[in-house]
Amino acid sequence: MNLKAVLEGLLFVVGDDGLDLEYISKILEISKEETKELIKELQNDYQSDSRGIRIDFLGDKLKLTTKKEHNMYYQKLLTTEDNTTLSQAALETLAIIAYNQPITRVKVDELRGISNNHIIRKLVAKGLIKESGRSNMPGRPILYETTSEFLDYFGLSSIDELPDMRDFLEEEEKTEDDIDLYQSKYKEEN
Repeated sequence: MNLKAVLEGLLFVVGDDGLDLEYISKILEISKEETKELIKELQNDYQSDSRGIRIDFLGDKLKLTTKKEHNMYYQKLLTTEDNTTLSQAALETLAIIAYNQPITRVKVDELRGISNNHIIRKLVAKGLIKESGRSNMPGRPILYETTSEFLDYFGLSSIDELPDMRDFLEEEEKTEDDIDLYQSKYKEEN
């Protein structure tokens, strides 16, 4: 098995969270020295001008990062006017934040069942959500809430105008499976 490729995949999966050297060694079941050599090889692969990402230690965590020389293109991606529609994933994330604000990214991840780092960054860049403080939970994670741009985007005058979630839940409960098959609209006559 190509452990360098596995390491690359691991770094992609964890995203902004990154991995420390010890944890990588444990996952790959190799020594720290072998892990360091593997990291060096992967870093060398990413040094090529034909690659758009690189590997950096930020703090004590190894992370995939973009190359600084390409920043102006990443900024265009986040601020381009043509990019005004929201993906299904972005809408789901935005709904979770709107109905549960203020909320941490970890809680959003938990509710969606998937990492939302990129989506949350994109929603912040679009001005639809903002950081609203820090939670009292361990690590003091950032809390997010919707903005006035969010209200404008959806034509709301206040967050209180959001539809009540109970209405959606009641509609889901009224499916054909819930119909009593033994109850007939025809009545027997005595």
